[in-house]
Amino acid sequence: MTDQPAAPPSDSPARTGYAVIQDYVKTLDASPGVYRMLDADSRVLYVGKARNLKARVSNYTRPGNSPRIERMIALTASMMFLTTRTETEALLLEQNLIKQLKPKYNVLLRDDKSFPNILVAKDHRFPQIMKHRGARKQKGSYFGPFASAGAVNRTLNQLQKAFLLRNCSDSMFETRTRPCLQYQIKRCSAPCTGLITESEYAESVRDAERFLSGRSTKIQAELAEQMMAASEAMEFERAAALRDRIKALTQVQSSQGINPRGVAEADVIGLHQEGGQACVQVFFIRANQNWGNQDFYPRVDADNSPAEVMEAFLGQFYGNKVPPRQLILSDAIENTDLMEQALSGKAERKVELLVPQRGEKTELVAFAVRNARESLARRMAESATQAKLLRGIAEAFGLDGPPQRIEVYDNSHIQGTNAVGGMIVMGPEGFMKSAYRKFNIKGDDLVPGDDFGMMKEVLNRRFSRLLKEDPDRDKGLWPDLLLIDGGAGQVSAVAEIMEQHGVQDIPMVGVAKGVDRDHGKEEFHRTGERAFALQRNDPVLYFIQRMRDEAHRFAIGTHRAKRAKAMSATPLDEVPGVGASRKRALLAHFGSAKAVSRANLADLRAVEGISDALAERIYDHFHGNS
Repeated sequence: MTDQPAAPPSDSPARTGYAVIQDYVKTLDASPGVYRMLDADSRVLYVGKARNLKARVSNYTRPGNSPRIERMIALTASMMFLTTRTETEALLLEQNLIKQLKPKYNVLLRDDKSFPNILVAKDHRFPQIMKHRGARKQKGSYFGPFASAGAVNRTLNQLQKAFLLRNCSDSMFETRTRPCLQYQIKRCSAPCTGLITESEYAESVRDAERFLSGRSTKIQAELAEQMMAASEAMEFERAAALRDRIKALTQVQSSQGINPRGVAEADVIGLHQEGGQACVQVFFIRANQNWGNQDFYPRVDADNSPAEVMEAFLGQFYGNKVPPRQLILSDAIENTDLMEQALSGKAERKVELLVPQRGEKTELVAFAVRNARESLARRMAESATQAKLLRGIAEAFGLDGPPQRIEVYDNSHIQGTNAVGGMIVMGPEGFMKSAYRKFNIKGDDLVPGDDFGMMKEVLNRRFSRLLKEDPDRDKGLWPDLLLIDGGAGQVSAVAEIMEQHGVQDIPMVGVAKGVDRDHGKEEFHRTGERAFALQRNDPVLYFIQRMRDEAHRFAIGTHRAKRAKAMSATPLDEVPGVGASRKRALLAHFGSAKAVSRANLADLRAVEGISDALAERIYDHFHGNS
């Protein structure tokens, strides 16, 4: 890749529009690449790709474009170019830059999270079945993606009933002396205490993997045969257990809704546009089973064509995901061959894009489009309600206009231990969960349980970072309103921090429960003003309660996670070079971290996976040797 000149050839930097673009065209050649259009403040307006940069940019010098493109051209003060070896490289670079820079005039996929999988871990002789999200680094078989954690949990629940596979951690497995509750409720075969042989457990693992790979009918037929044999042999308890396993497998399939026979592995993607908004619905089909669906709402303009929206969605959605073998689309894109080539390179196998015209695939697409249409209708109705509530917030607190970003803060701790602060964000489209932030309270000089001190630390860190990351307040990161869980004291503490940072133009409101701490009797506190309340039946009051409760839920959840991590921590975590697998090996060999700390050098060396050098390091760590 090579850069081409970004500075305007003209001597007049104040110029914008067609004249600026025409000057750039003179300097370009027919190379493939990516171009960026920037405004007078050097903010990126648009990122585009081209097979031929000169020809593509020349299109912007001719009138007759859509209103959106005309507005973009009028704002363009400079351009930047990056040439690539191939158009495929240009496509991949374009999508990466769009996700990174978030240009105003590009179709933008705002919700780009990863999706959970089911993992059958193979780093233990009795494999564990679990939910997994993120990079596939652990040894084992992965099945997914599933549309949500809920879809994974429901499937795991039924799989445990059907195949009796363990879900406990390796450390818990190694320390069991008798079966746990999972065995009692018939969701585990208790391999930890030898109630099932290694070969029998391995057969159950193979059956689970066959089921997740789409061979469910055969497994159910085999279980039915075993149930009949057990019944004929008058082994009624075993027959009942097999009946329950068959029922669990049937429930997995019935909960999946659609289970296409002719589609083994695909993502079905349906698009619906209306009123300048768009919804993309994705159904994940794996092993001839529907593993859930998810809706997405990319940022679009009213004049974006379905082909533009679909192509932008595919490029950004699969930027951090491995695509399946088929993508079944409701709308064709312009650069089908190019997109197939780019996605096939990412997946390291052939990926096919289809726009079906008949048959089962057409029905799947129609189902996805109907879901997209219904989801968008609900979202538009909710947005109208949300806009009304934000106007009510502005009226209640005397703001200049409806806030576009409300930040709500809360703390959580138990007598000062494992203290955390939480920040949730509300916007015109609801809770902005990707913008939530947690703060581990670090202040060593804080008195345990000092809520004022914790709030000061959280706000100090938040606004110090804001001033560094977005000093000009042009990236949409600054709040229009702060809601603090607390009364006049908390508001004064926050005002002090804001004054120290020179930020005194952001309204803040403390939300405190009334004297009897009852919902509906909240009092609101503002600096220099008397406390006031809203009517109990005011929708704005319910809206504020929702935000306050969400902040409380988020802070409590963060605190519990931190507390659980602290409870499971051992002194072995502090030894350099001892990771998760070596920690498991040491605990399995010695039984406890305390026993490891008392072990001699020869015993440490005897542990599988522990080298002589690491054994010495562990011994030195616990015996104070440098």
